[in-house]
Amino acid sequence: MGFAAKIILTFLLLPAALLRPGEVKVSGDALRADVEFLADSLCAGRAAGSPGSVEAAAYIVRRLSGLGYEVSSQGFVIDSLRTGHNILTVPKGNKPLILLMACYDGLGTLGGRVFPGADSNASGVAALLALADRLKGRNDVMLAFTDARNAGRGGSQALRKLLAGRRISLVVNIDIIGSALAPVHEYWPDYLIALGADRYRKTFERCNSGLQLHLYYDYYRSRNFTELFYRRSGDQAVFVADGIPAIMFTSGITPNTNKSSDTPETLDYDIFARRVEFIARFIENHGRK
Repeated sequence: MGFAAKIILTFLLLPAALLRPGEVKVSGDALRADVEFLADSLCAGRAAGSPGSVEAAAYIVRRLSGLGYEVSSQGFVIDSLRTGHNILTVPKGNKPLILLMACYDGLGTLGGRVFPGADSNASGVAALLALADRLKGRNDVMLAFTDARNAGRGGSQALRKLLAGRRISLVVNIDIIGSALAPVHEYWPDYLIALGADRYRKTFERCNSGLQLHLYYDYYRSRNFTELFYRRSGDQAVFVADGIPAIMFTSGITPNTNKSSDTPETLDYDIFARRVEFIARFIENHGRK
């Protein structure tokens, strides 16, 4: 057997895991199914305190329970007419928490038009449900599906009060992550923005092996918008204000954001799955020796 033939044979006999460094275990079809339910007319845009929000919360509870999680609901007052509900998993033990968050509320129905909120933020909820499946058994991870993001960030503020006495090693917030319609660079639609993640650049490079995502650590190269979305408007902001390390993952605002055109078919489920795979790899390795 010639030298070239031996090299080819050796390559073919390598373990599959070595041949697929960029294997994506996250299912784009599963992400689509979750997004389609949450953006369906049954949920009617998921406005905080609305019947559609109740449908969305019930769906999240069913999905988590089906994965074997113990689930709790944290109620809080939004205003004199509305009550919000955060959906939380209950980790065992007292290890410092990795808190994974995504808001599930949307704008609802305005002027007779439904705002489906597929990317904003059914995509973040679908991503968090995929992570829930991937991270089963971790007793240092808490999943929080927050309500009232669009009503003064009521859910994240209530959650911060609930966790006031608990050590938190990292907060990860996923807010708008399914579209490829607003790339940072017009020729690179396979991108991911990670605000607050500068300290993890080397780890991110390893997690990105084979996925070939273009990673950005600011919001469209704007310092002002980076500060706005990271420190003021995202659900992670209340934790950032307390000095807790936090990352906000997003694919950015698109022409469909906060419009009735934010529908499931506008998302790119291949790139979406690769983004969630990247986050899963990062959390799987974070804090592990």
